[in-house]
Amino acid sequence: MEERSSQHSPADAPGAPDPRRWRALAVCLIAGFMTLLDVSIVNVALPSMQRGLGASPADVSWVISGYTLTFGLALVPAGKLGDVLGRKPMFLGGLAFFAAVSALCALSPNPTWLVVARLLQGVAGGLLNPQVIGMIQQLFRGPERGRAFGLYGASIAISTAVGPLAGGLLIQAAGVHSGWRWVFLVNLPIGLLALVLGVVCLPRTAPRRTGRALDLVGVVLLGGAVAAVLLPMIEQEQRAASVRWWLFGLAAGLLVGFVAWETMWRRTGRDPLVDLSLLRARSFSAGGTVGTVYFAGYTGLLLVLTLYLQQGHGYSALQAGATGLPFALGSALTSTLGGRAVFRFGRPMVIAGITAVALGLGGTAAVVGHHPHGDIWLYVLGPLLLAGLGSGLVIGPNQTLALADVPPARSGTAAAVLQTGQRIGTSLGTAVAATLFYNRLATTHGDFPHATSHSLYAAAALTCAALLIATADLLVPQRQKAPAVPRQPLMSFRGRP
Repeated sequence: MEERSSQHSPADAPGAPDPRRWRALAVCLIAGFMTLLDVSIVNVALPSMQRGLGASPADVSWVISGYTLTFGLALVPAGKLGDVLGRKPMFLGGLAFFAAVSALCALSPNPTWLVVARLLQGVAGGLLNPQVIGMIQQLFRGPERGRAFGLYGASIAISTAVGPLAGGLLIQAAGVHSGWRWVFLVNLPIGLLALVLGVVCLPRTAPRRTGRALDLVGVVLLGGAVAAVLLPMIEQEQRAASVRWWLFGLAAGLLVGFVAWETMWRRTGRDPLVDLSLLRARSFSAGGTVGTVYFAGYTGLLLVLTLYLQQGHGYSALQAGATGLPFALGSALTSTLGGRAVFRFGRPMVIAGITAVALGLGGTAAVVGHHPHGDIWLYVLGPLLLAGLGSGLVIGPNQTLALADVPPARSGTAAAVLQTGQRIGTSLGTAVAATLFYNRLATTHGDFPHATSHSLYAAAALTCAALLIATADLLVPQRQKAPAVPRQPLMSFRGRP
């Protein structure tokens, strides 16, 4: 059957931007913010869950880790389905599913119910998020795309930093025993609003009717590899008695099998789960690597700082969450500016942003280590603001650079691959930060400032690794050869045009 590509839709036609694109972007940002908020808002609700539901430490660990695991597993298949079947139905279906399972979480009568509901919620988030980036890639061109990704980056940073504050407010208002339920119930009005607006504002895209079978073997191989990478890091974060590090070897084997299968599948004329030619695009592979390592670095900041303030200083959930506001505000400011400036400065701007984040992390570590007493939040405001200002120049602009050469018809899958890397980076950063924090806390017999400082220096080191990768991509000359992916050149992102 002849393929009908969504590249030929009016939204993709050069010079004919969809007039609904900014309204559609607003809907996408609301939905994306809601799913990413659930990664951080639940952190401060864990003590409330233990008191109100009688959950064990293992139960509450899986409330966090299970969401991350199933979120990561669903991303690539969901991105592919959005590319093939159309993004609007996938977006609306994922959004409705997310709101429904949020209600299941809130109504949980026991810990097992809550863990299962959170696993389903992670699947729903994974279904939804690739459609957000795919929509942006499809609806926007040129400088407008940079602005749109800048706003998306702002939503990521704000959701990460505001989550603990929002959770603290809800728990303080509803009480310790039932406040955790409102952490999930808050998704219902947001989800229903986004669902109604999505039906009205999101444009339809023509599905690609390839007439070919879905690559189920590829789904199983890649899903198994992602699970084998994430599970040991989850176990390490939970301080399990024995961590199954051998799963990393299994993950490597499954990835080799996945590459071989996808190559064979495409040679037979069928549509692979992931078009491996994407990885040969320098902008995509470099941006994906930078994003993965960067998320591994900066993710540990707010986690460790929250643990320190609540356990070491006795701050309430609300007070601890409010400490992250300078980071959120700084990131929101520079994300919009970075989106506008990425076409002018390219990769050097991302490098400058990562440098600021590394300095902010190192500064926060130094302040905590040298000012262990008193109102510590006063001393960390400056470094956190610097880290936030830097982060806004990284997430959205790096996403723009990574997808610069990806055609809109494949943007959902490409975005899902990038987000899978970010989820792996987030899990790695969380595991490293939590492990170093608790291990140093044990060896120092409860020295919270020293444990926090040690963990934050490690997060800064991971951020510096992302800085080295981004700098190498800028300095190493790119080979001149025909691109493997159909290019839509917008500008040179390696510096000023």
